[in-house]
Amino acid sequence: MTNVLLQDWDTPFQIAPFDAISDTDFAPALDTALALHQDEIDAIAGNAAPADFANTIEALEAAGHALDKVLGAFFTMAGADSNPVREALQREFSPKLAAHFAEISGNTALYQRVADVWAQRDDLDLSEEQARVLMLTHRGFVRSGAALKGADEDRMKVIKGRLAELGTQFTQNLLTDERTWFMALAEEDLAGLPPFVIDAARAAGVEKDAGGPVVTLSRSLIVPFLQFSTRRDLREKAYNAWAARGANGGETDNRAIAAEILKLRSERAKLLGYDSFADYKLETEMAKTPDAVRDLLMAVWEPAKARAEADGAVLEEMMLADGVNGPLEPWDWRFYAERRRKDLHDLDEAELKPYFQLDRMIEASFACATRLFGLEFKPLDVPLYHPDCRAWDVTRDGKHVAVFIGDYFARGSKRSGAWCSAMRAQAKFPAPQTPVVINVCNFAKGDPALLSYDDARTLFHEFGHALHQMLSDVTYESVSGTSVARDFVELPSQLYEHWLDVPEVLREYATHAETGAAMPPELLDNVLAAATYDMGFQTVEYVASALVDLAFHEGHAPQDPMARQAEVLEGMGMPRAIGMRHATPHFAHVFAGDGYSSGYYSYMWSEVMDADAFAAFEEAGGAFDAEKARALEQNILSTGGSADAADLYVAFRGRLPGVEALLKGRGLAA
Repeated sequence: MTNVLLQDWDTPFQIAPFDAISDTDFAPALDTALALHQDEIDAIAGNAAPADFANTIEALEAAGHALDKVLGAFFTMAGADSNPVREALQREFSPKLAAHFAEISGNTALYQRVADVWAQRDDLDLSEEQARVLMLTHRGFVRSGAALKGADEDRMKVIKGRLAELGTQFTQNLLTDERTWFMALAEEDLAGLPPFVIDAARAAGVEKDAGGPVVTLSRSLIVPFLQFSTRRDLREKAYNAWAARGANGGETDNRAIAAEILKLRSERAKLLGYDSFADYKLETEMAKTPDAVRDLLMAVWEPAKARAEADGAVLEEMMLADGVNGPLEPWDWRFYAERRRKDLHDLDEAELKPYFQLDRMIEASFACATRLFGLEFKPLDVPLYHPDCRAWDVTRDGKHVAVFIGDYFARGSKRSGAWCSAMRAQAKFPAPQTPVVINVCNFAKGDPALLSYDDARTLFHEFGHALHQMLSDVTYESVSGTSVARDFVELPSQLYEHWLDVPEVLREYATHAETGAAMPPELLDNVLAAATYDMGFQTVEYVASALVDLAFHEGHAPQDPMARQAEVLEGMGMPRAIGMRHATPHFAHVFAGDGYSSGYYSYMWSEVMDADAFAAFEEAGGAFDAEKARALEQNILSTGGSADAADLYVAFRGRLPGVEALLKGRGLAA
């Protein structure tokens, strides 16, 4: 085992030795790890002893350690610091991995052993977690097509392999479009932009070697540009480029890829006996059915649309007063909404942003975790995959709990968005292992780096996911951390956002980048009063995307997804001045993999719970109530997927919530 990826890592907490890993290591390491995993699977399937929980289910849990190490390092680097070699490797690895896992799920002898254990489950004296792992393992095999035979079995393997290829290509096309487009700005093009936007544009220009400031398709740069630029022509150009990601024709166009993905998903569901992919996908979620998802989304859509239309009318009047004729357009909304916010709440993003320094917001997110859960964070000096990354040793009562890695800045080698992943998940079997958790964001660089309020919320959101991983306390890795129902996984992340809005947190950590002064009380009051400002717009752009996602996966797959998207938006009366948060050609949540397919609604499903869950703190001793924090950790954050999501929530709150708390939290209640 001369390949560093396959060796035991003599590093602090066995973090991947990024400084010793070469791109040339990945392909041979993957081949070896796949072979090792296959040997482990063959040994389990060929075991002559009668199947039991230990020699079958626990044996599956213990298998694949080498593969997990290789893939943990590779996908971390490929997603957050890509290069042509890693992109080529992704294209090579995707079908190879799909074939490998399809072979496992289609292993008749292995499935029979799992089925034998399942059949005797009532006589095995299993713990609750073991019973859950058994159920999930058996269900996973069935839903993967293990019971299929002959031509259907062969076809399922082909579908899985092709979907893996298409998801990778979709992601890489989107990354290419985002990486290659930028708009150079002359001095006169900077009109209306506050210093923090100009600084970010200059920093982006340095990265692009453009010889001056530029606007890129990074959300942390393009959104403030749309908010402040007085050049309507440039706002239109920038917005259209942003909206056209993945739909520019040529090799990076994602429209045909999306159509093929939807067709294959529909075929996959029908092979398994489901009416539609949505029926298949939602069966294991809290929502259970497409009708339940639609009921939730439509309960929010109508009040959100009414609010957005009323706001849009005001913004259009402001635009007409400026002498701009014609209807309000998508590239106008943020500009006039920002001016109106300043008028209504005396809030100016340029005045507000210096109070949201990245480093201070990191400190704030850590401090809340310390008060709630007793966690401490000490910087770690270890080699990481990019100079922008930083790491912390997370402890409680002096005992190591996890390693946390933060990678916060936008760059051309990083895919867009923000995410949390575990390079190593918590588990106690077959040997204790602590998690290595990473948050990846795309904030604009600066000295110091300044965040918008939405950026700060994103930071808290992703750290909520990280806490779900770091505080996990289960035996088996398959139910560790965020291995939960998709419409439950966003509960910890969205719940943690609430602590950003706690006044005492803002008073302590929202300090001015230049003076160090705390945010003035009147500005703090204005920030909190404006928390639901423009919520009609934000809700409409989100719900539109969720409803399109659902429509794509119900019934027959659309031959032309763009036509179906237009049909859905027209049917729901989408306001013309608001675009979908994620239009089809750049809807990576849905098309980069199966994770959020038929599941983009899950953010809102979880929000129903997070609004209600934070209310539990407020009803008790306040945001830092110790008893509620313990209950949150014991019943949700530490339990992973070791029990049914609804049962976990009821154990914390005593009941399931209704949509009322969500509407109230968004300021949309009548």
